[in-house]
Amino acid sequence: MLSGTIFEKTRIPLQKWFAAISLVVNAKKSLSSHQLARDLRLNQKTAWYILQRIRKAMGKKDTLLKGIVEADETFVGGRPRKENKKEDRPKGSGNNPTKKTAVLGAVERGGEVKTMMAKRVDGETLARFIRSAVSPEGTTVLTDEFPGYREIEGLYEHDVINHSKRYVDGDIYTNTIEGFWSLVKRAWYGTHHHYTKKYMPLYLNEASWKYNRRKDPNAFDTILRGLFG
Repeated sequence: MLSGTIFEKTRIPLQKWFAAISLVVNAKKSLSSHQLARDLRLNQKTAWYILQRIRKAMGKKDTLLKGIVEADETFVGGRPRKENKKEDRPKGSGNNPTKKTAVLGAVERGGEVKTMMAKRVDGETLARFIRSAVSPEGTTVLTDEFPGYREIEGLYEHDVINHSKRYVDGDIYTNTIEGFWSLVKRAWYGTHHHYTKKYMPLYLNEASWKYNRRKDPNAFDTILRGLFG
């Protein structure tokens, strides 16, 4: 019954696994291994192991976004800024001059979000991510004025909002994906404070899974069905 699930060969009681899943699903700003260890009376290493297994299971299946899709990139790490600015975005070469980690994202209006950690933020990388995440059929991709997004011209209908002039122009804006970035960063600054690049995809899994099921009143049942399905 447990073969092929995150519970396979576990010595941890299933009751504690289910309690951990419930806590993760309902933690708006994520959950640290130290907090889970206190809540479930586990040692920190065991709590960390449980959390990473759960986050891995939250990985998104391959489905393409469509319709109106907002695409953007951000950098995670370092000190939080008082305002949502782009000073840390690489200029020219696309290399990251800071110790922050680049993350690419795309969100379907009223639908789901997809993310990818990236070593570089340049046109080739952005186009490759968008092709992997977004359907070209009947889709309009909305971005800011960053030159790297020119690489998707001819592949998608592409509208641009110039943030140096305005943040909203009718239906052209990237506020939805920027709102998602605020959730990702709230977990970083408010709960985790630090995690390595090796494990960042797992934390992005968690943030994306929660966003994609934000309207699901039975999210705990949903993840359990996925684990045993």
